[in-house]
Amino acid sequence: MYMFDNRITIADREFLEKYLNGYEYKTSGLSFSAQYMWRDINQFSWDIIGEYMCICGISHLELEDGIVLPFMFPPLTCTGEYDKEALRETIFKAKERFEKAGQPFSLRLVPVHIMEIISDAVPELSWKDDRPNYDYIYRTQDLIELKGRDYHSKKNHLNYFKKNYEYEYVELTSAMADDAMRFIDEFNRRKEVPPHEMELLKMEEVAMKDVFENIEAVGYSAGAIKIDGKIEAVALGGRLGKKMVTEHVEKANVNFRGLYQAINNEFCRNVASWAKYINREEDMGIPNLRKAKLSYRPARLLEKYIGYFKD
Repeated sequence: MYMFDNRITIADREFLEKYLNGYEYKTSGLSFSAQYMWRDINQFSWDIIGEYMCICGISHLELEDGIVLPFMFPPLTCTGEYDKEALRETIFKAKERFEKAGQPFSLRLVPVHIMEIISDAVPELSWKDDRPNYDYIYRTQDLIELKGRDYHSKKNHLNYFKKNYEYEYVELTSAMADDAMRFIDEFNRRKEVPPHEMELLKMEEVAMKDVFENIEAVGYSAGAIKIDGKIEAVALGGRLGKKMVTEHVEKANVNFRGLYQAINNEFCRNVASWAKYINREEDMGIPNLRKAKLSYRPARLLEKYIGYFKD
């Protein structure tokens, strides 16, 4: 269900990034790397309405209930500023487009600092907390150093891995796409998860093939750990604003104790020169994923909200 005519393409990257980087949004979905990765699965489309870029998509977090609804990200500015009246005009024009298409209008994945700006312009909007989509933000150095009691278990696993396995961390390039996909296939076949979670994994697998083949063109930061010459872990992310990287993918063969800690640590080391913070995205309401992300002691949970008109 594409709400607008324009799609997310590599050819439009420069233009899209004027808006995606036009403000410090800090939220994982508002980067070109994220938009490109999920463009087909979430049917992202965009248009310029008034002074702002509007990006629409569909949500799959309600997949278990068989519900798929279109939504709009918060309007994006390319100037670093928002004008109250212009923003209000854009939102109401976007609402009209949804209504003409017979769809309910909603804003989703709206970080709290942007919600406040939108609320001032459109007080008619009501807001609902969206906990499954909160972003987990960490200090890069915390994940590199793993200092203190909170990280004791992580550090032990990492040390065990380094002591017991011969490995190499390599930059992941598009030339390695086939090897990376073999790893993803093996990883998913080992998983035992509920059907709706497996559906999400399968959708991700489709996206990953294209991502691996276009690492350089999209501008991903990516790495892999090889053991005995075979990829056993991957991590991939993209720049988000001036001092943050979003880690979109982190997967490791659980048969190697400490490998998850190793791929996380190596990825952080390799982006530390420019990324002060690591955004490890949301937990999607999956209990085990939430537990894992909380265990790394985020410096901040970035709250997100859903905005809607009560009528």
